[in-house]
Parts: sequence; C-alpha cells; structure tokens
Amino acid sequence: MEPGTLSPAAVRVLDRYRRLCSMREYCSSEVLTKVRKALGEEAVGSVAEEIVALLVKARYGDDRRYAEDCARAKSSLAGWGEVKIRFMLRGKGIPDSVIREALAEIDPGRADERLRKLAETKFKALVEDPQCKLKLLRYLLGRGYQYGEAAPVVDALMKRTKE
Repeated sequence: MEPGTLSPAAVRVLDRYRRLCSMREYCSSEVLTKVRKALGEEAVGSVAEEIVALLVKARYGDDRRYAEDCARAKSSLAGWGEVKIRFMLRGKGIPDSVIREALAEIDPGRADERLRKLAETKFKALVEDPQCKLKLLRYLLGRGYQYGEAAPVVDALMKRTKE
C-alpha cells in the first residue's frame, strides 16, 4: 500500500511517526502500539499494520537497529547483563535471532568491567552484613548477569576482605 491510498488521518499519523522515529529508535511493536492508539477507531482494520509496514520499509522502526542500540545502552550505561537485556527485548517482540546479533555487539571486556564496578559499589554497602555474599549475588543476578559471571567476582571480593 502506498501513502496515497491512506485516509487523510492515516497520512497525518504516518508523517507524525516518521518524524518521531527519525529522532529516536523504536521497534516495530512499539510503533504499532502507538499508531493504533493514534488512529483510534480507524485502527480496527489493517490500516495500523499498513502504516507500520510503510515505516519499516523506509527503515523507521527497525528492530535490528533498535535491538543493537538498546543492548549497547543498557549494557554500558545502565549496567545490565545479557539476561536482562534479552528479557527486555523479547518483551518488545524482537526475534531471537536479532537479539543474539545485538548481544554479540556488546564488548565483553567493558561488560566485565561494568560488572566488577557494580559489584564493588554494592559490596561497600553490604560489607558488614552477615549475608553479604548472598545479597550481592542476588543483586548481580537481578541486574541480568549469569551466575557463572557473577560468582567469581563475588568470591574475589569476599576473599579480598578476609585477607
């Protein structure tokens, strides 16, 4: 479907979301939800899906680009591990193959350094707690790191305090 066959209201929504998608990354499911909400009653048919298809065809609302951007940002800025990032992207309806590719873009060295910094910061707050090790592991697992990644870091911190 071409933009010329859409109703005037649908064309306005299409133009609006072209502008919005050019300013920030959105995945196709987010765009679909927003377009349906903007169209209201007109979204009953396949108009919303057609608008999203036009946006995706023009590389607005690209799931791959969105996933890569989110994985980088959540890993480096928010300190999330792969498990939490994967869970968030799956919740957005991103295919597993795209998620795997996006997670492969994360620099493992920087992710390990971020894990150590998070662990050390939390450890300072828990150092006097008798359940320090358990709480620190739970915190790191909640941040999306796997047990195999978090346990050695926690063990190293616990060993360092015993010395």
